[in-house]
Amino acid sequence: MAQRLPASLTPLDVALDAALRGLAPVAPIELPLAEALGCIAAGMPSLGGHPPRDVAAADGWAMCANDLVGASSYAPLPLVGPPAWVAAGEAMPEGTDCVIDADTVDASGPIVQVLAEAIPGQGVRRAGSDIAEGRAVMDAGRRVRPCDLLLARATGLDKLAVRRPRLRLVNIPGGQVTVQFIADAARDAGVEVVSTEAAARDVDAITRALEANASDLLITIGGSGVGRTDATVNALAGSGGLVAHGIALQPGRTMAVGRIHTTPVIALPGAPDQAFAAWCAIVLPVLDRLSGRRARETLELPLSRKVASSVGLAEMVLLERNQGQWAPLAVGDLSLDAMARADAWLVVPGSAEGFAAGAPVDAYMLRE
Repeated sequence: MAQRLPASLTPLDVALDAALRGLAPVAPIELPLAEALGCIAAGMPSLGGHPPRDVAAADGWAMCANDLVGASSYAPLPLVGPPAWVAAGEAMPEGTDCVIDADTVDASGPIVQVLAEAIPGQGVRRAGSDIAEGRAVMDAGRRVRPCDLLLARATGLDKLAVRRPRLRLVNIPGGQVTVQFIADAARDAGVEVVSTEAAARDVDAITRALEANASDLLITIGGSGVGRTDATVNALAGSGGLVAHGIALQPGRTMAVGRIHTTPVIALPGAPDQAFAAWCAIVLPVLDRLSGRRARETLELPLSRKVASSVGLAEMVLLERNQGQWAPLAVGDLSLDAMARADAWLVVPGSAEGFAAGAPVDAYMLRE
């Protein structure tokens, strides 16, 4: 049976503008480093240089290079006393500027001898060579990565300032697989999922769930169609928060956008493919605005084959990178296999009929 749709469809760009209207980035919070991973960085402190002083880059003998001029296996250089041994990472002793290998020093006899020359800085990691003095951990608006945490830990930081929007999910029975997918996708985007709740499939129960709001974004999953048991949109309308129901996006046409007080509400369909399309096209831009994220990474490549689309309806396209081209995996009708294989996505605007084979297209990356 064909899916029943709302009587009219709101253009995707209009619905997105409505969802973003008046939104500003949430206030920064300080999180322990492990919890900051994947979040969006806010103001970052300046770091001290690292290492703070010259250290040995390898195990060996700490020496002064000028004292070793002319030393070789044919003309060993005798030392007045034994040199200092240093392990990798240890601070260089005063008056030394190089580290030479163990086998270049002969300590078998009564007089220690050096069998090779060295140059200043050999075997040494200079102060500030890993992290320059005054460098920020990372730029604000960027996703915190493991290497960013490495820099923070190396310089003694134990917390970072990040923006982490709070998301509340309301599950209308019937879409549990989709609920878990959206929760996982949200956490991967650096969002705090404050609760995942179930509401009975009736207007009163959903209304109570909508009004119990303590989040930066509220997402309902399921019950957004026009069937007799689809009560989500009626509950949102009854709360005075419905902005648009029925978005000109394929898949995902039964989604809805609203507002409860100042909190945006996005009603996602319960089917995974429809929720995925709505997540990419509407939810991610909202989360990016709330987290102060910089523009998402895109990659422009030519299409390996034509993408055809219907005028008047924006269509989601999933793409796989193949030999320097974007190979379309699905257009408008998304299988779970295509969703798992896709490297990137784009939306064909409702005003376009698609893209010709070989045309360069700029796609949003799904794999960072």
